[in-house]
Amino acid sequence: MRKIAIIGSGSWGVALAIYMAKQGNEIKLWSFSEEEKDLINNEKRCKFLKDVTIPDGVYCSTNAEEVVKDSEIIFHVTPSKFTRNVVKQYKDFVKDQPIIICSKGFESETLKTLDEVMKEEFPNNKIGVLSGPSHAEEVSISVPTALVAASDDSQLSQDLVEILKSETMRMYTSNDVRGVELGGALKNIIAFCAGVSAGLELGDNTFAALLTRGLVEISRLGVALGGERDTFYGLTGLGDLIVTCSSLHSRNRKAGYLTGKGYSIEETRKEVGMTIESIDNIEVAYKLAQIHNIEVPIINAVYDVLFNKLDPKEAVIKLMTRDQKQE
Repeated sequence: MRKIAIIGSGSWGVALAIYMAKQGNEIKLWSFSEEEKDLINNEKRCKFLKDVTIPDGVYCSTNAEEVVKDSEIIFHVTPSKFTRNVVKQYKDFVKDQPIIICSKGFESETLKTLDEVMKEEFPNNKIGVLSGPSHAEEVSISVPTALVAASDDSQLSQDLVEILKSETMRMYTSNDVRGVELGGALKNIIAFCAGVSAGLELGDNTFAALLTRGLVEISRLGVALGGERDTFYGLTGLGDLIVTCSSLHSRNRKAGYLTGKGYSIEETRKEVGMTIESIDNIEVAYKLAQIHNIEVPIINAVYDVLFNKLDPKEAVIKLMTRDQKQE
């Protein structure tokens, strides 16, 4: 049994809590919301996972010190845009515990990846990343899943494997922290675009072309930012891309779908009701591509849809009529 702290009581944080509690671990979960805390502790429910009962062994608190102080390892699972602010609420209670990043995105103000943020805030702690094709709705009910544990410290990666592996969780390791992080962050953009395509009722041909060329852009930009090319064609790149683009569980795909149907950003956020990482990530990826002079026509087009009021149908025409290229 391990004493595990999870920072964040959204769908993925609770799904990890449920899964690891079932493996016999003691889980303390931090929430910013008294309402969510009470729902988890008193009714054994999570508002984001409607049909799941939270097992014994999961305790939720709004007190960060209570959650962190006796833990052996900390899983950070908040929306990326809140990462640094939330870290500042619990960093004073952290000793030598490893910090595992389970969020997927960037710090939009600085354009930094979350491992960069964590290394700045915890310069003396081991940092790892957990990523891969993993909808919370499925992990919480033990649907077979494969994930990647990435860290510069091989022992930490192996420790994560030992904590998480089971008959329903296949674990792999990687030392390409940057690539694993970027795959998870950038695929949300293409998932948003897949949703736009579905909203426009463009069909399977368009979907296949979008995923294929989208993966090229993810890899191209990811390598420029320090990731290894092969990583983007593994579980944390291609694998995560497939599940996020094709599943109705995906909030990023749903957000794109609503955009394709003519919803504004504000209307989309209200309808989805949860953090939409892709909208923030699109702006960051667009800026990073410009800084590094990387060709990303799909990212550029969806940026114009969201921030320059380009009609999604016109964006498709713009992409389809670009100068011819060799694949």
